[in-house]
Amino acid sequence: MPSHLQKKVHSLLCPSVGDSQWDKKIDTFLITLVLLNVIAVILESVDELFLAYQTFFEVFEYISVIIFSIEYLLRVWTCTCMEKYKHPVMGRLRFIFSPSALVDLAAILPFYLPKALFYDLRFVRIFRLFRFLRLFKLGRYLNASRVIANVFYSKKEELVLCFMLTLGLIIIASSFMYFVEHDAQPDKFSSIPAAMWWSVTTLTTVGYGDVFPITPIGRFLTACISILGIGLFALPAGILASGFSNEFQKFKMGKRVCPHCEGSLE
Repeated sequence: MPSHLQKKVHSLLCPSVGDSQWDKKIDTFLITLVLLNVIAVILESVDELFLAYQTFFEVFEYISVIIFSIEYLLRVWTCTCMEKYKHPVMGRLRFIFSPSALVDLAAILPFYLPKALFYDLRFVRIFRLFRFLRLFKLGRYLNASRVIANVFYSKKEELVLCFMLTLGLIIIASSFMYFVEHDAQPDKFSSIPAAMWWSVTTLTTVGYGDVFPITPIGRFLTACISILGIGLFALPAGILASGFSNEFQKFKMGKRVCPHCEGSLE
């Protein structure tokens, strides 16, 4: 059984579970810290600012990692307060590999790994970019993230079907264009995989202009494929719009869920 202290700490760390002033202050503090970390990563990319305030950036990073590390360890310690993680060992293991816990781990891991491994400067820069993963910690505090996740989950079959239709159209368009344009432009349409670059840019209506048909049949096919592409890419937009409409209706009816522990707030 979780102790009273565990329940109290869990209430403080889990948004929407507790409703005291301290709960709100801790949530606000963590949200602010995440946003400041993202701003710091962006500002560090400016060499003049980084060289002038390098010590400040490094100290701020150390303080942030200490706070995020303590938060992560406390979440692992108090996760047994949730029914699905109530087992003291297996429950914690399940929690550690849950999406929310993996996001928390990703927020601090880039700081520790370079110090534990042999690395060069390019390796360190890559891990600095991984610090942007801290932005995903905000999903725990924003109802919008739960709405987006629910929309994609409820419409996953329709979205997969749209993806398969798009992939099929890309393959068919690339194949046709290869056979039509290969003799006229063997360097641009050298193979079906090479023609897929043209197919993708045409279907997405980007059209960089580096690869384009020059034969009359090729141009006619391009016009037809472009029109099909506009209609095809409108399908996911309609599906997502319908999903968002349904989720907003649920939200207005009061069917709210805690973004962290997934408990009902009704």
